[in-house]
Amino acid sequence: MGGRTKFRFHNKLVSLDATSIDLCASLFDWAQYKRTKGAVKLHLMLDHEGYLPCFAVLTDGKAHEIQIARQLALQPGTILVRDRAYIDYLWMHRITEAGVFFVTRMRADIHYKVTNKRQTPRRGAVRRDEEILIRSATHGVELRGRRIVIWNEEKKEKLVFLSNHMNLAASTIAAIYKDRWQIESFFKSLKQLLRVKTFVGTSANALKIQMWTALIAMLVLKFLQWRAQYGWSLSNLVALLRYQLFVYRDLNQWLDDPFQPPPELAPLQQQLVLPF
Repeated sequence: MGGRTKFRFHNKLVSLDATSIDLCASLFDWAQYKRTKGAVKLHLMLDHEGYLPCFAVLTDGKAHEIQIARQLALQPGTILVRDRAYIDYLWMHRITEAGVFFVTRMRADIHYKVTNKRQTPRRGAVRRDEEILIRSATHGVELRGRRIVIWNEEKKEKLVFLSNHMNLAASTIAAIYKDRWQIESFFKSLKQLLRVKTFVGTSANALKIQMWTALIAMLVLKFLQWRAQYGWSLSNLVALLRYQLFVYRDLNQWLDDPFQPPPELAPLQQQLVLPF
């Protein structure tokens, strides 16, 4: 991927993450990752309106997430949710100057200065809401943001978030990050339901074709799930749809009422006639 490539979006809330797909180094020699291990990495941006990908790129396993993130050009007003792998002061400063907001988990090694302590509710999960200043002597930039501490009652632990959005409530910042789980769920569905951990070819082109085909299939499945009147889970839709591939029936009717038997066909329609 060329370093000058830019990608533009008009999304309001998006998640950015990457997942590695392990490969056999002896079979996929073009995807060397470690001495005895190969890998490719799928970098993906998920639009939270519909939870569908709006950007995806495949790289070798050694490509760091931030290398891809630096090439993105996001629409001002976008809220970008990401994990701690994307902590880069110069990039964070650049997207802040471009009017892009971010929400992430705060690393413990970040040095900051508290400039203001906001009032927090006496009851609830929000423990701290602080305006902070982060200085990077290496890059010569200053980053103003918020440090928000939330108590997770379920796991009995504190979660510390970092954001440059100064107007949203602290609880809303936490809820936005919690919704980042949707991209993890997308990766899980892609690997397990569409079986992209097993590949039919070993060349780079064969692997890319299978990955892009899987992403297209996910788009079609999500659309079918959205338009169906029946409350499908994605896993059930994938499993039962496979059994309908060689059954003559109306797909739209089946999506709305999957427990009706297929229509009876005339004898000539029930068999495949092969010319000799």
